[in-house]
Amino acid sequence: MEIRMSIIYTLLILGVLVTVHEFGHFIVAKKCGIGVIEFSIGMGPRLFSFDKNGTKYSLKLIPFGGSCAMVGEDEDNDAENAFNNKSPWARLAVVFAGPFFNFLLAFVVAAIIIAFMGINPPKVNYVYEGYGAAEAGIQEGDLIKSINGKKMVLGKDISLYEVVNELPDEVEIVFERDGKRQTAVYNTEYERYQMGISYMNQGDAPALTEVYPGTPAESAGLKAGDIIVSINGTDVSSGTEVYNYFRDNEIGSAAVDFVVKRDGEQVAVTVTPALIKDKTLGFIASYAREKAGLFSTLRNALSEVRFSISNVIYSIKMLITGRANVSDVAGPVGMVSIVGDVVEQSSQDGAIYVIMNLLNLVVLLSANLGVMNLLPIPALDGGRIMLTLFEIIRRKPLDREKEGMVNGIGFIILFALMILVMFNDIFKLLR
Repeated sequence: MEIRMSIIYTLLILGVLVTVHEFGHFIVAKKCGIGVIEFSIGMGPRLFSFDKNGTKYSLKLIPFGGSCAMVGEDEDNDAENAFNNKSPWARLAVVFAGPFFNFLLAFVVAAIIIAFMGINPPKVNYVYEGYGAAEAGIQEGDLIKSINGKKMVLGKDISLYEVVNELPDEVEIVFERDGKRQTAVYNTEYERYQMGISYMNQGDAPALTEVYPGTPAESAGLKAGDIIVSINGTDVSSGTEVYNYFRDNEIGSAAVDFVVKRDGEQVAVTVTPALIKDKTLGFIASYAREKAGLFSTLRNALSEVRFSISNVIYSIKMLITGRANVSDVAGPVGMVSIVGDVVEQSSQDGAIYVIMNLLNLVVLLSANLGVMNLLPIPALDGGRIMLTLFEIIRRKPLDREKEGMVNGIGFIILFALMILVMFNDIFKLLR
């Protein structure tokens, strides 16, 4: 039942995202006088359709995606309302409208989330003792305004900054306390013992969410999905108890004895932590939300969209530079697992949190779809935008046959990538 609901949620979310995208193309095409042959919601066989003003409006069986088929879109057509017979600026507006509507959807949904849950200011939630931030005087509740000149608007901006930036030896933090701005400059370097595991520090199942490659935990034989039963003889039954144990018993050079449940059996694993040198801001940002007025809600909704767009762009950059690989990318199959995890982790807090977290996913995915479609790759909207801009610059129409060939090659490449991502999703589910 759970996997079935995850599939339904995923199809609905992706269906809404693609339909909104296609509606952007549709509404601007109509405004530009371009004929639309069919606008459909869903895919597959038609369940219902009607014709109005030369356009067939269809509802199809599979609630996934949609389409906007325009006159003369991919072929030569002498009709006055053909897509390729319109000015390059009109075509540019139609093509850009799809991604723009995805950004607009992300903004509207983000505003709804903030109206219900509040804004997420960049406040300090916890300061690690003995690290540079604590020594520089940063305290819990301080409002972080900038890090090394980079403006912080949301609490998660701080987390994203740490992920995508290699921290320098020294960092400058501008923060606000009691309405007054202060500046702290401190060293980010530190040494600590590490095992190489991560887990959710909440909920009833203290399972390892990740075991990092090349770490003592991997060498000792721990695996992602192992459920921790005891640590050094102390029984644990929740992620919170695991967190509390390591909070009260600092990890040092001494070996840590785990008992984990794996495939229904208990397995004993001993991990000897390794001393590593690393860098840190020395504090954790808060994910707590605060109620806000209308102006602040709209401004922060824009910041949420900006954050989601930045997240996608940084992810692409990490793929290109090798800091991430294709195995980290999720397709529709992987989305089912992600949606299932979101629902499962939120359900213990009530239905409203399930809805809000699913809407958060809509914001991220809608911004993702908008950005990905703007990439200058043939067959994507970004590829068409690039070709149209090239036409504007050279002041001469492009050869439709050559344009079609370029788009065809792009479709083949995208199809191959989709297959690769799908097999990667399936492999991760079977591991």
